[in-house]
Amino acid sequence: MAKMWAGRTDGVTEQIADDFNSSIRFDSRMYRQDITGSMAHAAMLGATGILPQKDCDTLIDGLDGILQDLESGKLAFDMSCEDIHMFVEQELTNRLGDVGKKLHTARSRNDQVALDIRMYLREETDTVSSLVKELIRAVTAQAETYKAAIMPGYTHLQRAQPITFGHHLMAYAMMLLRDLDRLADCRHRMNQSPIGCCALAGTTYPTDRRFEAAKLGFDGICLNSMDGVSDRDFCVELLSAFSILMMHLSRFSEEIILWSSWEFKFVELSDAYTTGSSIMPQKKNSDMAELVRGKTGRVYGDLMALLTTLKGLPLAYNKDMQEDKESIFDACDTVEMCLKVFTGMVSTMTANTDRMKKAAQTGFINATDLADYLAKKGLPFRSAYKISGSIVAHCIAEGTVLEDLPLKEYQKFSDLFDEDVYQEISLETCVRKRISEGGTSVASVEAQIAYVKEKIGE
Repeated sequence: MAKMWAGRTDGVTEQIADDFNSSIRFDSRMYRQDITGSMAHAAMLGATGILPQKDCDTLIDGLDGILQDLESGKLAFDMSCEDIHMFVEQELTNRLGDVGKKLHTARSRNDQVALDIRMYLREETDTVSSLVKELIRAVTAQAETYKAAIMPGYTHLQRAQPITFGHHLMAYAMMLLRDLDRLADCRHRMNQSPIGCCALAGTTYPTDRRFEAAKLGFDGICLNSMDGVSDRDFCVELLSAFSILMMHLSRFSEEIILWSSWEFKFVELSDAYTTGSSIMPQKKNSDMAELVRGKTGRVYGDLMALLTTLKGLPLAYNKDMQEDKESIFDACDTVEMCLKVFTGMVSTMTANTDRMKKAAQTGFINATDLADYLAKKGLPFRSAYKISGSIVAHCIAEGTVLEDLPLKEYQKFSDLFDEDVYQEISLETCVRKRISEGGTSVASVEAQIAYVKEKIGE
C-alpha cells in the first residue's frame, strides 16, 4: 500500500520497518477523539472560509458515518495503516473521494496526535477521579462504622498509642483527597489545545485556533506552536499523579495484608476478594491487595519510561514521542482496574474489633497518657516522661500492665499519683481526650468524615 506521505520518497518500506513504525495497534483506542477532533477542524475550515462550507459539511457527515460504523462494529480497523490518523483519512477518502483529501488542510499529524492524546487523557482523568471518589466513599463509610473501635496505633511497626480504626482509615481518605487535587491540577494544564500548531511553525492559512479549541471543550490554546507539538508534560504529570495515587494504594494494601494475617487478625476480607492455595486448604490469601501493591511498580515504570524517552529530545516533534502512548495507556488501565478492585475490597472488609482492642491493651500504649497525667499535675513533662518509663520497666519486670499496677506501687515513683490515674490511662479515656483538631477522638473522626464528604460534594 502506498503511504500518504509518499512524494519525497517512493513511500515503500520493508514490512519489518512498517511493523516497527506502526502505532495503530495501540493508538486506535483514540479513534473517537481523532474523529471528533477532525470534525471540529472541518467546522473551523468552513467557518473561516479556508474551504467551501459545502465541502466541510460533507467532511463532517463522512466522519460521523465512520464514527458510527466503528461504534456499531460495522467497520473494523485496517491494521495495515500506519496510525489511527491515517486510517480515518484513508477511510474518509475512500468514501468521499477528493473531498476527503481536503481534511488535512492547515494541520499536521504532529498537532493532530497531540490533540488526540490530550482529549483522551482528559476523559481518562475524569474517569480516574470518579473512581477515586468511589474509593473515598467506601473508606469514609467504613470509618463511620468503626469510628469508636479502639486499636493500637503504630510507629516503626511498634505499638505506640491507642487510636480508633476510623481514625486510621481517615488518614487514607485524606491522602486520596490530595490525589483528587493533583488530578484536577493535571487536567487544568492538560486542557490547552495544540491543534493549529501544525508541524511546528504554524500555518499560512487564516485559521481560528480558538474556535476549534472552544468547540472541543478546551480552556485555551498552546501559545507557542513548537511547544504545542512537542509538549508531553501533561503525560508526565498525569503519570506522576498516578504514581503517587498507587503509592497510597500500596501502603494501604500493605496494612490490609498485615491486618488480615493470623498474626494480627484485625480485619477479615470478603471471600470475593481473596483466593486460596492449591495445596494448603486452610489458606485465605489477600491476593487483590498484593496485586495492587505489585502493580504500583508497573505504574512507576511507566513514569520512568516516559521521562527517559523525553529527557534528550530536541524540539519539536520526534518519532520517539510515539512511545508516550503505550506507557500512559498502560498506566490508565492499571490504575482504573486497581481502584475498582480496591473499592470493592475495602467496602466488604469487616473489622475484628475485639481483637483490635486486646492488641491495644498490651504494649503499654497508654504510657504517654501516664506522663501527661503527671504533667497536668505540675510535673515538667520530661520528668514525667522519665517516671513513666521507669514504671513501664517495673511493670515489664513484674509481668503486669499499667492498668493493673496497684496504687501503692505508683506512689513509690511519685506522690502525685491518686486513684484517678486508672481512669486517665484507660484506653477509652486515652482516645476520648485526644481532642486536638485532627486527632483520634470520635468527635474528631466525625469532623474529618464531614470534611471529606463536603470536599467530594456530598
